[in-house]
Amino acid sequence: MIEDLITDLAFILILGAIVTVLFKWIRQPVVLGYIVAGFLASPNFTYLPTVAHADNIDFWAEIGIVVLLFSLGLEFSFKKLLSAGGSAIVTALIIIIGMMATGCAIGRLLGFSQINSLFLGGMISMSSTTIILKALTDLGLRHRRFASQVLAVLIVEDLFAVVMMVILSSIAINQTVEGGEMLYSIAKLAFFLIIWFLVGTYMLPSALNMIRRHLTDETLLVISMALCLGMAVFSVLCGFSLALGAFVMGSIIAGTSMAERIEHVISPIKDLFGAVFFISVGMMVNPSVIADYWQPILVISLAVIAGMITFGTFGMLVTGQTLRVAIRSGFALTQIGEFSFIIATLGMSLGVLDSNIYPIVVAVSVLTTFTTPYFIRLSEPVCEFSEKHLPRRLRFLIDRYSATARAESETKTLWKSVLRRYIWRILLYGIVLTAITILCKSYLATFIAAYIHGWTGRLLTCVITLAAMSPFLLALTYPASKATERKRLREANARFDLPLIVMSLFRLMIAMGFVVYVIGNSFGWATGITLGGATFALGSIFISRRVHHRLARIESKFLNNLNERELRRSGANNNLVSDMHMAFVQVGYDCPFVGERLSFSNVRRRYGVNIASIQRGGCMIPVPGGNERLYPGDNVGIIGTEEQIQRITPLMEAGEHESAYSSPAEEVRFDHVQLSEKSPLIGQTVASADLRNSFRALIVAIQRGREYITPEADTEFHAGDVLWLVAQPSTTEALH
Repeated sequence: MIEDLITDLAFILILGAIVTVLFKWIRQPVVLGYIVAGFLASPNFTYLPTVAHADNIDFWAEIGIVVLLFSLGLEFSFKKLLSAGGSAIVTALIIIIGMMATGCAIGRLLGFSQINSLFLGGMISMSSTTIILKALTDLGLRHRRFASQVLAVLIVEDLFAVVMMVILSSIAINQTVEGGEMLYSIAKLAFFLIIWFLVGTYMLPSALNMIRRHLTDETLLVISMALCLGMAVFSVLCGFSLALGAFVMGSIIAGTSMAERIEHVISPIKDLFGAVFFISVGMMVNPSVIADYWQPILVISLAVIAGMITFGTFGMLVTGQTLRVAIRSGFALTQIGEFSFIIATLGMSLGVLDSNIYPIVVAVSVLTTFTTPYFIRLSEPVCEFSEKHLPRRLRFLIDRYSATARAESETKTLWKSVLRRYIWRILLYGIVLTAITILCKSYLATFIAAYIHGWTGRLLTCVITLAAMSPFLLALTYPASKATERKRLREANARFDLPLIVMSLFRLMIAMGFVVYVIGNSFGWATGITLGGATFALGSIFISRRVHHRLARIESKFLNNLNERELRRSGANNNLVSDMHMAFVQVGYDCPFVGERLSFSNVRRRYGVNIASIQRGGCMIPVPGGNERLYPGDNVGIIGTEEQIQRITPLMEAGEHESAYSSPAEEVRFDHVQLSEKSPLIGQTVASADLRNSFRALIVAIQRGREYITPEADTEFHAGDVLWLVAQPSTTEALH
């Protein structure tokens, strides 16, 4: 069995290597080569040997899907999903509803039964995340604006697919839609996603930063795959798919500063198992089925292509995207993939799907996969043609919809920000409290009841549950807005007082409701209302300011972890002295300084920033000299004011770039050294001391008493001066 497993893998990889090299030579997308290789390796092609057991390939392909979705999550964090969520959700809904209706209509026209037509609609409404991801990567379009919108829609579609499977199962079994079961499935999915997101974002970035200096490529790869597979297994235990768990873990890690490096180390594994997945798709191509059912296959394929272009483009336009982004997004979605196979398998297992529909769907998937790269390329000339021939009135309408900046009053903008923060706080803390309640009721109460009987056991359960809930109950009761924001709203319009009061009362009622439920569930609702209300009131009165500050720090840590990648890039949360920040920027291929010596680029004179470090692969260059050069992929530490960093960052990051992280190096840190009276630097100037070349140290500022002096070449050192500098820890110790 083991020999067959290795033999099958070796055979398809050898065949895949030959075919993909050929496709590269004729300048065709590699994903098409994988599908052709799969067909050549299948039993349907009799002129070559075939695999011994097709189940072996399915096993490797399943791993490929997990790794591919994990890597997708690394590039598409929850923060990005939330920011693009409105557009993605609306577009995905339009596509799913439109394609479901199209599939049902075509199924009836082809003579399928009502249940088969419904399943057909579900199968053709889901584009393939893995196929589109691979096609965009091969075509070099991964970092284009429309690509991020397409990936957002695909992720939302995958989430909707879980709900769709529940609905289709209910219809197949009961011949009706169970509304309660559908709502339960949606609520369960949202609940677990938010819990995973909260716990992962709070704990994972901090844990990775603690062991950052000990992470080699080898250990980081092991940790990354452990997190990916562990979350995938946990997702299955919670009733979801392996792929969803892998994507969620990738999305959590995507917000950390380690995301680029993790993406770099797992890239070979993703490419290997991704190739096996696409080869497995090609193995399902059966020429005899295509010959027998070529008419339904052609009709459904044309419906998929035309429908996805129409509904995808329309959905993007409705949600405010530009005409170019909308058209390119619609043309990129023109295929069906892995979820279509999953839905088809569900119908077969329930005994409601005709056996001839499955091979038809496989053939449609393969055919549309073949055409996907060509339609993505075709979208550009279609965009140019549409922009030239679009009627003036319609152009005005699209421009109006796609404008990102709308004239809104400052008060209206502030009110929206406060309301959004208020809703998210209630949603997040409410779900955390619900999770604690369920866990304590299901496990803690049973455990305590086994040892302590009667009201004593119930009382102990209530006390422990409320103690675990107390930090989140208190956080829920605190205002989601700042005092200055509430003051500005009241000054702008006195009628904002009423909504703010209602919002405060609503928060308090929800918090008190949790307390009443916990007590009432054990001692009766009359006791719960009386004792719960009193407990909540006393807790609100005697809560200390210290607890409030501690909760604020917890929230601050969560937000910093959520935005860690962006904060590290912009330096907004890395304040040095005065208004100076330290940011880390990755150099792009189109950076105007690429290849130049730092002394020639005059970055400090032109932009006011200092280059503190350059990390190139596993090599760290602390405080680089004037002869050092910048290359694409370098991770550069720059020091300057917030405005200076914002001005130079787009120039440094210009062009698409790949991560160049390899192995860890000693980090450059910001520290200070105080000069004693016996210091050899006393009386020397910044130029004569030459700390940059002698110690690889960059002086940011000189503190003399309460004054901060910007160092110049002729600035002289005095006894008692505090030198604020950037250097490696070992260098700082030597200077001390």
